[in-house]
Amino acid sequence: AFGATFVSMQAFEWTKLIVEEGIRPWGNPLGAAQFGSAFFMITGFHGLHVSAGVIYLTVVALRVWRGDYERSGNYEVVEIAGLYWHFVDLVWVFIFAFFYLW
Repeated sequence: AFGATFVSMQAFEWTKLIVEEGIRPWGNPLGAAQFGSAFFMITGFHGLHVSAGVIYLTVVALRVWRGDYERSGNYEVVEIAGLYWHFVDLVWVFIFAFFYLW
């Protein structure tokens, strides 16, 4: 739910930047032109990975709920899903620090 909320908030932010501020991937009327391309590429790529993670975690959660992993006795997929999600989360810390705090 938090991942889907994050992607929704990112779409809202992009809409505000593009429509109201006029910031585009090929230009930025408020300053450096390369900001738009860097911002949209990096946050878009991250949003794509968050979306993939939400889908992946949903599939894994449904399989856990059905008992697929309990029957097989192999929970490796659940661990990999958790590691993927935490990696995506860790990357956001650096993206946030770079674009929003710096």
